Amino acid sequence: MVRKAAYPPSFRPIRNPCINLLQIYRLVRQLRSLEIGEQCLDLLSKNRHSCNLLAIFLWSSPGSMRLLLLVITSAYRPLVSNRLSERVVRRTCNAIGLFQTLASHPHTKMSFIRASMPEYLYAFLKTRSRERNYERLRFASLVVIGSLVEVDNPEVVDYLLATEMFPCCLCCMEIGTTLSKTVATFIIYRILLNEKGLNYLLSMPERYLVVTHCLENMVEILDVEDEEYLPHLLKNIICCYLRISENEKIRADLSGYIPWLLVDYKYVNIIRGDPEALCNLRRLIWLFGSGTGIQENLPVSHLDWSSDDEECNLLRTEIEKPKMAKKEVRKREIPERRGRV
Repeated sequence: MVRKAAYPPSFRPIRNPCINLLQIYRLVRQLRSLEIGEQCLDLLSKNRHSCNLLAIFLWSSPGSMRLLLLVITSAYRPLVSNRLSERVVRRTCNAIGLFQTLASHPHTKMSFIRASMPEYLYAFLKTRSRERNYERLRFASLVVIGSLVEVDNPEVVDYLLATEMFPCCLCCMEIGTTLSKTVATFIIYRILLNEKGLNYLLSMPERYLVVTHCLENMVEILDVEDEEYLPHLLKNIICCYLRISENEKIRADLSGYIPWLLVDYKYVNIIRGDPEALCNLRRLIWLFGSGTGIQENLPVSHLDWSSDDEECNLLRTEIEKPKMAKKEVRKREIPERRGRV
């Protein structure tokens, strides 16, 4: 069974029940004001994790969604012309932050999807620039999609597959920073957890080969110095490989695309404090080693197998079987060779 994937700590909402609901409601009503509308948008974005009813206020308040869409779409022209100013990025990120509130709330999530609101963010996910302003918009948009897939819902997966979310995530996994790559890989994994998402990926060789190639490239260019988010990214990469490799027919095709660099000392040390990530890595090794035999040069001896987990002990036994069998064969061959001499 595939264990839970990880997302960055900043991706998790923090609730504060002490906020004044009346004040939040007034800020929502004043979003349409020409004089203080931008200030209200900034205050609502900063306090969006403090009020559970903010999503309902935004969705039911006349004109609020139209205003948020105007703010987001107004960034399209500067985005294309490479003239993104700090003010434009700040206003757009504030509006996208309120989109996240709508995407994560159970009472507005499906209405948010059925109105095709996430598609207004795809323009920020398809950018190829690595500049800071582009990255801010890219990460803010990814967090909205991550909020949609955080809870398993087949309708959400159907919508993301129909709107070609996969290519957008692959672009972010190639261009983005470690933080953006972590959220994008988390989205891919959550889609693959659904059977429709997995079938979509495995229906064409080009699709799963492109995804595995993208995962492999991320492993090869990991920024080891990024200690805060790198463990989450490695865990998500392992989970994606593990989910894809559970299909026996595809496993043989992917044997040459698994980056065994994942079991290198420096990467194992990064996830050593996460038992779930280590167990997923052991299972990945076992899946690709049980059918074809583990590569002799695969450095798995440094993995810490000391665990009371029954699954981990079973995986250790399965991995050690081929090695013990080879040793027994060699012991038998040595006396026979001596006798011939």
